[in-house]
Amino acid sequence: MTQYLLSVYQPDGPVPAPEILEGIVEDIDALNQELKAAGAWVFAGGLHPPETATVLRPKGGEVLRSDGPFAEAPEHLGGFTIIEAPDLDAALDWGRKLAAATTLPIEVRPFQ
Repeated sequence: MTQYLLSVYQPDGPVPAPEILEGIVEDIDALNQELKAAGAWVFAGGLHPPETATVLRPKGGEVLRSDGPFAEAPEHLGGFTIIEAPDLDAALDWGRKLAAATTLPIEVRPFQ
């Protein structure tokens, strides 16, 4: 089985209202339970907002540090799920379910 990274991209801006977010959280929890029951779940987590990031960049034999996200963009990596799947098609099926649960774009990428 190959491990896949399912990256959740969310738009910059305020968090959805509690009444909207509550349903999304319930859908994500249900999907995580389904992944676990199928033996596909490895790890998942949400991330703090991009302004909490610190970027370390090698330059001229040193490693420079800067605050904030790596790149300015209208959306950012908000969380991820790592799964095990027999092939890309199976991973894409899980990615579709995660997109439906989160209502956000999902990037599916295999680990090397």
